[in-house]
Amino acid sequence: MYEMKNTDKEVENLHITGYDALPSPGQIKEEYKLEGKALETVKKGQREVKDILERKDSRIIAIVGPCSIHNPIEAVEYAKLLKPLADELANELLIVMRVYFEKPRTSIGWDGLIYDPHLDGSHRIDQGIRIGRKLMVDISKIGLPIGIEALDLISPQYLQDLVSWTAVGARTTESPTHRKLASGISSAVGFKNNIDGEISVAINAIRSASANHSFISVTDEGSVAVFRTEGNPHCHVILRGGREPNYDEASVTVCAEELRKAGIVENIMIDCSHGNSRKNHTRQLDVLKDISKQLAADNTSIIGVMLESNIEEGNQPIPNNLDEIRPGVSVTDACISWESTEAALRLFANSIQGKVSKSS
Repeated sequence: MYEMKNTDKEVENLHITGYDALPSPGQIKEEYKLEGKALETVKKGQREVKDILERKDSRIIAIVGPCSIHNPIEAVEYAKLLKPLADELANELLIVMRVYFEKPRTSIGWDGLIYDPHLDGSHRIDQGIRIGRKLMVDISKIGLPIGIEALDLISPQYLQDLVSWTAVGARTTESPTHRKLASGISSAVGFKNNIDGEISVAINAIRSASANHSFISVTDEGSVAVFRTEGNPHCHVILRGGREPNYDEASVTVCAEELRKAGIVENIMIDCSHGNSRKNHTRQLDVLKDISKQLAADNTSIIGVMLESNIEEGNQPIPNNLDEIRPGVSVTDACISWESTEAALRLFANSIQGKVSKSS
């Protein structure tokens, strides 16, 4: 690390203590290549998500997985549980594994695997990027498409080629920078309503991301460059609740009407967690049941659901002694257990059987 000296500081870098050089995106991609089965998984995942958004495929997208990934070994274990279930329910659901590495914070807290892979405040981002990419390659080799949340303009250059679906979160949907990024992302992108529950910001984000933009990022070679985009035609709303839940039929109808007024395809995904569960992870199951009733009643605007799920139920704080971390338990938001996930998704798929069908 280069440490900044006081003699280096006159009018800039006054609050910077030092910096570490990162390998270029191309170097990391060469170390952990996207090829073979992993490449086919990503291509298939991207295409199938877009087919659902284009109504060529009437299945429901299910973004399922831990609130955040903190242990790559446990993430692979979870993926190996999820893959057989994804195959079993493939006629009704397109299951995408939630693989979130970066955590947006209202104030402070653990920033996620990319920024602090050792959970100790050392912030070895160079190692976090490698750990994250290797894990994504491993999950893709298992045959599961991946969904992530985009939080900055740099890390997607290292990871986005492995992504089948992308979210822009409630705290960043209003950000012009994230809207520009979304306009150039190759996967479909879901924009969440903001933390107050306002859906207009997500609709405005879709309108913006569908247009062409320019933004600054880094090339595969590591050079800073201006990236120019043509706009992303595969963006949709995610209802995640706010001050009040917004998964109910009335809220979904209002959202669909607002999308129609804006001239945007009425594609709505519902996050069963966060504001919709009132921060109670067990209520995700009630939200999912309500969604299944709406779909059974011939709702055509709901195209997907999100579930926060882990091997074990609940969550835990990160202890000072990292050996005390309980295996398979979230260190961020509380999740439902694998057993609950498996039962809930089977019930959900069964409830919409005959209403949906996989494209040929």
